[in-house]
Amino acid sequence: MTSLDDVVRLATELPDVAAGTLYRNQSWEVAGKAFAWERPFSKADLKRFGNEIPLSGPILAIRATDLNEKEAILAAHPVSCFTIPHLDGFAAVLVRLETTEDDELRELLEDGWLACAPPAVAQSYLDGRP
Repeated sequence: MTSLDDVVRLATELPDVAAGTLYRNQSWEVAGKAFAWERPFSKADLKRFGNEIPLSGPILAIRATDLNEKEAILAAHPVSCFTIPHLDGFAAVLVRLETTEDDELRELLEDGWLACAPPAVAQSYLDGRP
């Protein structure tokens, strides 16, 4: 199980990451593009759940390169990753931190970072990985 403290730690291990805010919630960006942000359910989201009980615990949104990658992430991480109607057509997934371990969160954050990092920065990072 991970927490927002783990998100802060893991996100800031990536190159050129700046912490910020997006819609009054914590966010992490590279080159001015948010690749991860806290994403609590809005009143509209809760209304869409109807009689269904929404997931509890902290939720993180993480960018994907495109909609195909979004679908691949959802398929590869069915317990921790999900989406909601508000994100239809948008290349991002939601991550339930309560069901995510450090290694999985690190991988998801890295993928989000790679989706937003400038190509030269991303390539330099990939070239330097063990």
